[in-house]
Amino acid sequence: MKTKTLITGFPRIGENRELKKALENCWNGKISPAELNITASELKRKHWLLQKEAGIDLISCNDFSLYDNMLDTIVMLNAIPQRFRNIQDETERYFAMARGTDKAPAMEMTKWFNTNYHYIVPELCRSMKFTLNASKIISEYKSATGLGITPKINIIGPLTFMGLSKCPDGGDSFEYYQQIISVYRHLIMELSILDGEVYLQIDEPVLVKDPDEKILLLLESAYRTLPIVRKNVKIIVTTYFEHSCEATAVLADTPVWGLGLDFVHGPENFNSLDKIKGKKLIAGVVDGRNIWINNFGESVNLLNRIKNYIPADDIIVSTSCSLLHVPFSVKKEPASQIKNWLSFASEKCHEAALISKIFRGDQLSTVEQKDVDMNNIYSFERKSSTIIHDKEIQIRVNQMKGRIREGEFTLRIKTQREILQLPPLPTTTIGSFPQTPELRKLRQEYKAWQISLQEYENGIKKYIDHCVSFQEEIGLDILVHGEPERNDMVEYFGEMLRGFIFTSNGWVQSYGSRCVKPPVIYGDIERPEPMTLHWIKYAQSRTEKIMKGMLTGPVTILNWSFVRDDIPRSEVSAQIAVALSDEIADLQSAGIKIIQVDEAAFKEGYPLRKKNIPAYEKWAVDNFRLAVHTAKMDTQIHTHMCYSEFNDIIGTIEAMDADVITIETARSGNDLLKAFSETGYRNEIGPGVYDIHSPRVPSVEELKKQIKALVEVLPPGQLWINPDCGLKTRKWEEVKPSLINMVEAVKQVRTTLNH
Repeated sequence: MKTKTLITGFPRIGENRELKKALENCWNGKISPAELNITASELKRKHWLLQKEAGIDLISCNDFSLYDNMLDTIVMLNAIPQRFRNIQDETERYFAMARGTDKAPAMEMTKWFNTNYHYIVPELCRSMKFTLNASKIISEYKSATGLGITPKINIIGPLTFMGLSKCPDGGDSFEYYQQIISVYRHLIMELSILDGEVYLQIDEPVLVKDPDEKILLLLESAYRTLPIVRKNVKIIVTTYFEHSCEATAVLADTPVWGLGLDFVHGPENFNSLDKIKGKKLIAGVVDGRNIWINNFGESVNLLNRIKNYIPADDIIVSTSCSLLHVPFSVKKEPASQIKNWLSFASEKCHEAALISKIFRGDQLSTVEQKDVDMNNIYSFERKSSTIIHDKEIQIRVNQMKGRIREGEFTLRIKTQREILQLPPLPTTTIGSFPQTPELRKLRQEYKAWQISLQEYENGIKKYIDHCVSFQEEIGLDILVHGEPERNDMVEYFGEMLRGFIFTSNGWVQSYGSRCVKPPVIYGDIERPEPMTLHWIKYAQSRTEKIMKGMLTGPVTILNWSFVRDDIPRSEVSAQIAVALSDEIADLQSAGIKIIQVDEAAFKEGYPLRKKNIPAYEKWAVDNFRLAVHTAKMDTQIHTHMCYSEFNDIIGTIEAMDADVITIETARSGNDLLKAFSETGYRNEIGPGVYDIHSPRVPSVEELKKQIKALVEVLPPGQLWINPDCGLKTRKWEEVKPSLINMVEAVKQVRTTLNH
């Protein structure tokens, strides 16, 4: 078979989130692990056949995971942390590593490069004995071949695995190179005994992040030897999200069968094409990270440019990265002004196959020719549509750029402390409380016109009353309303902003069973009316304590949306910032003294190449400050960032100038906090004292120990105490005892502060 197309990877959550539902039912004891595996097998079969029917030649297997591909790689290498090794059942141990147990904290999670997908961070230590466990890989391969398809096995590469690992007992993760590479050699030997040629895609996205000389030397060592272990195993080394020119120059002189390069987000990959000789080029020309239709004419022109360096027969048309980052299919979406401009995972498979045919001059069927004609029409229509641009919005935003709030931090915080009168180590939560099934049902019934506005509002008020009452009862210092009216921290705001549109089933996996439905930003943005004022005013009316206003920041709304690609992202962010500044002005006019502007996704938007970082930091900081510029000196601005490495951007965080920042430290320890201390960060900080992504309830003693550790790093007057993220994904039976214990732990620590 002549290979013309492949897909880097496919989503696994299912068209109707079947995997999510099965996972949660399994964790809740409603179905068995065996029944979960039946659902997984059905999904894999469906996804493989869908790609085959779309015209894809090499179809990914082992891209499916019950939780996370990095976690699967940990299992493949037997890199199991010691605290989980006494769990004998493999499925139980697998989920324990991801979610934790009463006795063993979960493994750390962080963002996969600059996406909103979270991966499990491997923990490498010297006591580990790395051995191969290829049972999942071989089982999936045999299942795929049994359906008459040609599979491509997807695995995470050794350099990326080591590059994204941490070493709790010290040292450098690359010191394990020889041990880990020997397991990969063993894997290739195991794969070589399978029938015929075996295609193995090894993902090495770490190579797009300014690889140093050490990485490039290890890269050469690895891929000079791995492909010759067994020559019937055809190795494709794949990178994505940026260019990998340095690595391509090295890999070009190794015996790998193919190289996968991203020409959508790494156009500089063109600069290395003259080095590739005698290899297959997997050309990522279909955008795997955004949801706009691919302009066939532009893609074919791109491939023709590539053909000046690489023979057409050696070019395999592909997606720029795995389609894990986009929803399943557009087909079930309702009609809208922009539906014809959208393309999700299923459609992108079809696009790749059609682009390949056009590029090669293959005969198109009548249906295919119609699809090509419609693509031309829709691509032109999108560029010329009058619903995208609004001159008045553009003028106002340009006039407001550069504005910042009044008062320097030391003056602001003095005023705020006099007004707020908070005790040392003030307690609060990040914002959301559990999204119960009853709450979701209430919102769904209201949207479906099954209940009246009055019935809906009564239900929301009842939930807010419960949240307020509970927080007062346990003694939290700063309260939140629980966000019962909000489906998602980005979608909620997008629904009330012009320039956004929403899918009905556009779910994307964030981690495990957690899915998000990103808004689509298609045009210029403005706020027609207040978005949060009604419910915050109601919540504040139910208590004498201070109620935080809760907003999502401009950079996070941008990074957690599918964004228009016809203007710079910085311009889109500025439009959102101006809309939020209007909201802040309304909230403080209504007497709200603390307003939290979450920038949970600030770090994940960072460019992967160092040379591009300063420009991003400049406009991201400017737009956060533009969003909060209407806040007066006595209005305290909080922000929240989660699951990111901040050590290298503390100066940038300081430039944002939020009065209080809350951050995740529960899984990653206090090293991050030490970095804030060492750099002389002066604003106030709320380090997360327990991990909300795990169902376990921390004890008072555990929390006291954590709080005392914080006080050893920073003075109590600079510290707030809170969970490390919002509580919407947890259950009340987990949330209540955790917060009760947190407040009690703070009370006990406060008594020791003056002794």
